[in-house]
Amino acid sequence: MKISVLTSTYNRANLLDKLYTSLLINSNSCREVSIEWLIMDDGSTDNTREVVDGYIKENILEVKYYFQENQGKMTAINNLIQKCTGDIIIECDSDDYFTKGAFKTIEESIKQSKDLGNIYALVFLKYDQNGKNMGNEFKENNHTSRMFDLYFKEGITGEKALVYNAKIRKQFKYEVENNEKFVTEARMHHKMDLQYEVRCFNIPIMICEYKKDGYTKNINKQFSQSPYGYYEYFREIFNQNMKNVKLNKRMYAYKHYVLFSVLTKQKNPIKKINGLFNKLMIAILYLPGKIVTNRRIKKNN
Repeated sequence: MKISVLTSTYNRANLLDKLYTSLLINSNSCREVSIEWLIMDDGSTDNTREVVDGYIKENILEVKYYFQENQGKMTAINNLIQKCTGDIIIECDSDDYFTKGAFKTIEESIKQSKDLGNIYALVFLKYDQNGKNMGNEFKENNHTSRMFDLYFKEGITGEKALVYNAKIRKQFKYEVENNEKFVTEARMHHKMDLQYEVRCFNIPIMICEYKKDGYTKNINKQFSQSPYGYYEYFREIFNQNMKNVKLNKRMYAYKHYVLFSVLTKQKNPIKKINGLFNKLMIAILYLPGKIVTNRRIKKNN
């Protein structure tokens, strides 16, 4: 089995050593697995190239370096997807790294699943550097579901580490809108959910060390900088089977659909979503939501 690890990085040369070291440790402890690490330098102005060249010269791991003018993480990963050759694909941010024995865990979990077949990803836990779960656990180990169902119906919270079936992952890409640099990964996952499933394991394989300039720390900034991508994300939520979706999650989707409809100045937003009940709820919430949004925009300006 070959694992392709994809990393988009921007001025994070000082963080790459932890990820590189974790790959070396996993490579040494899991000889049955081969690893390739593909790095897309998203327009860095620090010494990222020199650091990665050092890894390449060591010739311990298969490391491949690519450069693009700054276009954002999602475009960087889209470009790397076309270049990887592994059976399994893992996207790992430059401020994340793998637990000791992560790849052995992945290998054993794939064996438990026998044939990935209709499974587009194995989903594992993600811990912070203090050993704390980044969210909650799945209701059972080796549990089959869909990413939409996990977060909107089953009460799952927090970040998880996804290990993709390459054959399926390569059929999809991150769709960015209006030259924006970011879109939530969930938008792609929800489209994959319409055809495939995920299998979940209550085992951590990745450690996340958040930085002040990280995506999750700056979610409100991402909202304001990527309104078209988020508009499409919330619009497409209503393409899913909404039966058994928790009320608080429904309201979250309705309110944010209204928010991004206003921010992107959509015409006839009610007509653009599926479901009579969903249309009714948006009709009720749209005018007060528009008023509140416009007041906030005026206040921030």
